[in-house]
Amino acid sequence: MNVENKTIIISGASRGIGRATALLLAQHGANVVVTARSADDLSQLEKEATEGHVRGKIVAVAGDVASESDMAAVVQTALDHFNRIDVVINNAGYGVFKNVDEITVEEWDALMATNVKGTFVLTKAALPTLKAQGSGHIVVVASDVAKRTFAGGSLYTASKYAQEAFMGALRKEVRSFGIKVTGVYSGLVDSHFHEKGHGHETSKGWLQSEDMAESMLFIVSRPAHVVIDEFMVHPLSQEY
Repeated sequence: MNVENKTIIISGASRGIGRATALLLAQHGANVVVTARSADDLSQLEKEATEGHVRGKIVAVAGDVASESDMAAVVQTALDHFNRIDVVINNAGYGVFKNVDEITVEEWDALMATNVKGTFVLTKAALPTLKAQGSGHIVVVASDVAKRTFAGGSLYTASKYAQEAFMGALRKEVRSFGIKVTGVYSGLVDSHFHEKGHGHETSKGWLQSEDMAESMLFIVSRPAHVVIDEFMVHPLSQEY
C-alpha cells in the first residue's frame, strides 16, 4: 500500500477519522496537508507527527471548509510545500439529529454549509491543479445514510444524499481527466461524532477511527489504473 511522497489534503482533520487518517498516511510516507477550524488541535497533530518521527510530513492550515479563501489557502499551501496534489479527502462534517419540526433554520444552514458546501468548495479549489496534472483522486467521506434514511435524521441524511449526488455528477465530469472519485460509506464509528462521545459502553464493537484510516489508506494506494468508486464498511455488530 504505497503512498510514499504523495501529497494528500484532508479536511476535518483535527479529530476522529480525519486525524487518524492523517497520522497513518504520514506514517506510510505521504505528505499530508490538514485543515480544520481548530488551530490548536491541528498544532497538536503536527507536533505528534514530528515527535513520532513519521516518514512523511504533516502541514496544518486552520480554516473553515466552507470558505473559498480558506480552502484556496489550503490548496496553495500544498503546492508551495510539495508542488502537486495527489489526493483530496473531504472528511469535514458533523450531525444534528432531531425531528423536522425541531430543527432550526440556523442548524440546517450551518450543517449544510459544512457537510455539503464544504465538500464542493474544497473540491473546486483543487480541481484546476488535478486537471492540469492529468491525475488525482477525490475522496468524500459520506455515510451509509447516503443510501438510507431514519427518523430524526432528515437533516443529516439530506446532507449525505447531497454528497452522493455531487459525487455521481463529479465522477462523470472528471474521469476523462484521469481523476478518480471515491465515496466512502461508513456505518457506526466510535468517535466524538456521537452524543455520548468516544469510548462509551454503548459504542462497544463499533468501528474505530483507526479502522476508517486503514480503509482510507487502502483506497488511496491502489494502482493508477484502479479506482474504487464506492467503499462501504460497517462493524460486524451493525445490521444494514
